[in-house]
Amino acid sequence: MATVVITTDFLVHGDRVHRALTGSGHEVRYVRNPNGADDILAGADAAIVGGEPITAPMMAAAPTLRIVARSGVGHDAVDDATAADLGIWVTNTPGVNHHSVAEMTFALLLDVARSVSSVSAAVQSGQWPRQGGTELRGAVLGVIGFGPSGQAVTGIARAFGMTVLVHTRHPRPPRGGVTFVDLDTLCASADYISLHSKADASNVHLINAERLAVMKPSAVLVNTARGSLVDHDALIDALDGGRLAAAALDVVDIEPLPPTSALRGRDNVIITSHLAGQTEQARSRAGIIAAENVIAALTGRRPPNPVNTPRMAGPTIASA
Repeated sequence: MATVVITTDFLVHGDRVHRALTGSGHEVRYVRNPNGADDILAGADAAIVGGEPITAPMMAAAPTLRIVARSGVGHDAVDDATAADLGIWVTNTPGVNHHSVAEMTFALLLDVARSVSSVSAAVQSGQWPRQGGTELRGAVLGVIGFGPSGQAVTGIARAFGMTVLVHTRHPRPPRGGVTFVDLDTLCASADYISLHSKADASNVHLINAERLAVMKPSAVLVNTARGSLVDHDALIDALDGGRLAAAALDVVDIEPLPPTSALRGRDNVIITSHLAGQTEQARSRAGIIAAENVIAALTGRRPPNPVNTPRMAGPTIASA
């Protein structure tokens, strides 16, 4: 019998993931780690984790650990190189939430275009604002990153009647309704810019002062990908200087957003709490795929969705 530690906040005792793991003979322990303690994985043979950092000290404190399974797509918060050195698989759950992310992207776009949040708050406080909005139809949407989420956003944008420009590090053949351009052309041309790139060392602060400087003063930046893609100091400067109209951010560089952050309290910034992929359907898919990865690794099989390759194989842990 193996011990599986679960830190993901939406996975709970008695759900499908719990039943799958215990049905395979494993013990499940739930741990929440708001303070980043190094010993939360101690005694674990496997872990299913959310978006919190999983560091080298955490893994070093768990000598029997064989797999860290992300219950989501992004895995940049996991030190997968150290995991590989320690013989630990790191896995993710690709393809589970791109429709959820695309729908949230358009929720944010529509909120900015029609001032839904601010008008609702004003009405609740006793006012009756009547300002005009902006149609998305006919506007230019720039999509940075053309994986599953970027492609799903493109489909919705075309249904809205938007012109779509795409920048990707992996060029693709032309396709109807989409024009592939370089990043500077996209930044200079788009009315709305939506980020869907994977985060890695090569694109930290992809949106920086230089790129913000070429955007239209009327442009809106939307980020439902990763906070590290945006230089937030440069973003604040652009908003303060009137060089960017608004930003809608589901992700930020430090999460939770500090109470003192200069992004708070702004009329031209919408911030949500990393919820783009957090629909009931996406969570269900992510949880069970993470469990399948864990069960495979604990029985000595290659997990279905690895993002690293351990340098040494861990022992097989048989079911009870």
